[in-house]
Amino acid sequence: MFLRAVLVLLACSTGISAHGGEALEPHDLWTAWRFDPGTTIPLLVTAALYARGARRSRGIARREMVLFWMGWMTLALALVSPLHPLGEVLFSAHMAQHEILILVAAPLMVLSRPLVPLLWGLPFGARRRAGQAAKTNAVQSFWRWVTAPLSAWLIHGVALWAWHVPSLFEATLTNEWVHAAQHTSFFLSALLFWWSLLYARGRHGYGSAVVYVFTTGLHTSILGALLTFSRVPWYPAYQSSVAAWGLTVLEDQQVGGLIMWVPAGLVYVIAGLALFGAWMRQSDRVMDYAS
Repeated sequence: MFLRAVLVLLACSTGISAHGGEALEPHDLWTAWRFDPGTTIPLLVTAALYARGARRSRGIARREMVLFWMGWMTLALALVSPLHPLGEVLFSAHMAQHEILILVAAPLMVLSRPLVPLLWGLPFGARRRAGQAAKTNAVQSFWRWVTAPLSAWLIHGVALWAWHVPSLFEATLTNEWVHAAQHTSFFLSALLFWWSLLYARGRHGYGSAVVYVFTTGLHTSILGALLTFSRVPWYPAYQSSVAAWGLTVLEDQQVGGLIMWVPAGLVYVIAGLALFGAWMRQSDRVMDYAS
């Protein structure tokens, strides 16, 4: 039954680009939905697994289910809506897409704690093998290392800065595999980052989590400011496509830099303040208990 449902979902994922390889123009925007199998299939399989595995009887809270579907829909919109092809012609749209993946979809997914329902969604044999593999020393050691706050902070920071190197970023505009690798590394590193801050060390890690959030907000703001105030375009490959949207390549870059600098920086500040508040409340409870 489950395999049949997945096959139906996979069949529904076949889609055709609305542009036939041509650069997106304003009059095409609202019809530019992309249902590429490499994106749609993983989204549909994840949705099918979660829908099959998420049950209140298994201890999955309604709040977690709502958060998961909010995160899933945000992720789907970022990857299949017109925002995706728009990012191929405007750097600012590409930047907005990345910030949605990193600062909206990833934390929503992490807050939903999806691992248990996704495992329950697997067929019994696959679930048992996955559970056995997860208990091995090698997997346990790797998971502890990769979700340690410092490791996750470094991995996420390297991904952010490395992909903004002009040669790598421009390669995403001409090679779909490179583009997919960029989005995958941004999203997965963001999942690790938020997971490490919220769950890796439990409530004992609030203090360090505040530091990691604020320092991430700081270095991403620096990158955004560099893009905003640069007098030369970092990504001249956009030169041929921005004119149709009433921008120069430098103006487009400045808008993208501002997106990374201001609204994205604000999200990190809000998250840092929330973690700081949780840290203070925990400290008050400890003091009350001690007294």
